[in-house]
Amino acid sequence: MDQRKHNILFHTHTVSGIIISVVLYIIFFAGSFSFFRDDIINWERNQSPSTSENITINLNKAIDSIQANKNLYGSDLTLVKSSSQRRINVSISASKDTLVSKKENTRAFYYLDTKDFSKHQYIESYSLGEFLYRLHFLAQIKYPIGYYLAGFTAFFFLFAIITGVLVHWKKIVSNFYVFRPMAKLKALWTDAHTALGMIGLPFQFVYAVTGAFFMIKAVLIAPNIMVLYNGDKQQLFKDLGYTPTDYQLDQQKLNKTINYNAYLKEVTANWPNFKVTKVLIQNYGDTNEHLTFEGHDNLKLKFNGFGKRTYKVDTHKIIAQKQPTQTTSYVESVKNILFRIHYGDYGGYLLKIISFLLGLTSCFVIISGVMIWLVARDKKNVPEKRKRFNHRVVVIYLAICLSMYPITALSFIAVKVFAIQVSQTFIYSFYFIGWLLFSIFFILKKDIYFINNWTLKLGSYLGLCIPIANGIVTGNWLWITLLNQQYHLFFVDAFWITLSSLTLWISYKIKK
Repeated sequence: MDQRKHNILFHTHTVSGIIISVVLYIIFFAGSFSFFRDDIINWERNQSPSTSENITINLNKAIDSIQANKNLYGSDLTLVKSSSQRRINVSISASKDTLVSKKENTRAFYYLDTKDFSKHQYIESYSLGEFLYRLHFLAQIKYPIGYYLAGFTAFFFLFAIITGVLVHWKKIVSNFYVFRPMAKLKALWTDAHTALGMIGLPFQFVYAVTGAFFMIKAVLIAPNIMVLYNGDKQQLFKDLGYTPTDYQLDQQKLNKTINYNAYLKEVTANWPNFKVTKVLIQNYGDTNEHLTFEGHDNLKLKFNGFGKRTYKVDTHKIIAQKQPTQTTSYVESVKNILFRIHYGDYGGYLLKIISFLLGLTSCFVIISGVMIWLVARDKKNVPEKRKRFNHRVVVIYLAICLSMYPITALSFIAVKVFAIQVSQTFIYSFYFIGWLLFSIFFILKKDIYFINNWTLKLGSYLGLCIPIANGIVTGNWLWITLLNQQYHLFFVDAFWITLSSLTLWISYKIKK
């Protein structure tokens, strides 16, 4: 590569990295905690359900409890278990029955507790785990602006990764083994940036690609809709498997009681390792009612074992099925693989912990890149006014990014202490206002060393208080949850003790 091309790539890498750095840090920091979303939610609710991914609920009782509050005839009812929580998602479509009045013919969505069949609305069920999960793709910003911002940030991050590899290509191996802590500041930051960037490169590449796909796929597939499908978006979604096959309503009520548990038992008996994660009932109570079970094979046996079976309820005949042991289509393979590698839900706690550490490593790579930018401009030929401006920019950047650690730890304490008042509004107000106050405080200090040191210390001290707050409020002390095999509760407390101890040790190792 000649010098001109090297300089173009180098400056492109720098500019693209600086532009997306703050948003990218927020995405990676919140995304790292999102690997433990289910554990955090269960910890907040003081529940420790089974870690099984499949639906084990009594379907007959669940549907009866749903039917008690809403006439389901002619509607499509969807039950989805997307996480290791006690609650499942319930979606009810508008009825296809033309005799139902428009006022009564409404959609519904809520969560159903699989233990006591209580119903919970989205707003009242909002949790810190859900907040951090949604923060990592900026869902708090008005839809679709936040989604597109996160998606294009991931896209430009992919661009920064590629240009970074090309810039360092010739010395990529030799520079990986170089670390000069006693050298100049720029050399130290550069060595850390290069070495940790290489360690996390596969992880970062995967999340850049999958993040862009999930957030801006509508933009990416728009040309296909116009060219290949003549603007028929619904047909494209059907081909991609996002829209189920539609069945017409006969307008004749089904005059027999359906044992949905028997159908579920039949599916699990035919496919012993199959995990049912979705139940779809179309045209409920009609003679043309169809029942579909979707899920996947045991991930330890088959990584991409998607399965599906559809019954016509009136005749108990299998209308369509795709066995989990069959070869998966190309489209399904791509969708499932992208989903699995992004969520990291196929390797248990070990994979989640590794992914969390790699996520924090990515945060450090982002910060070290910004610090390289600062020290590279701290030269004698640079005017003092420009130096002060560069310093202020980095102070603001570090204050905003690093304040996420203490406010996140403080939020964990808040949702326990003020458990009765916790709602979406409470979490939004507490987290964002607290984040703002922390950021303003550290910006006013104007000291990079102080920001680095005290964001770590504050986050560590607050993190060590989280298990104590949980024990005082709920009585579930660390040793009690371990003895009672309440692993969700135990993990969150143990996680914060470990993380806080590590970051506290790092804070005392930082030198000015």
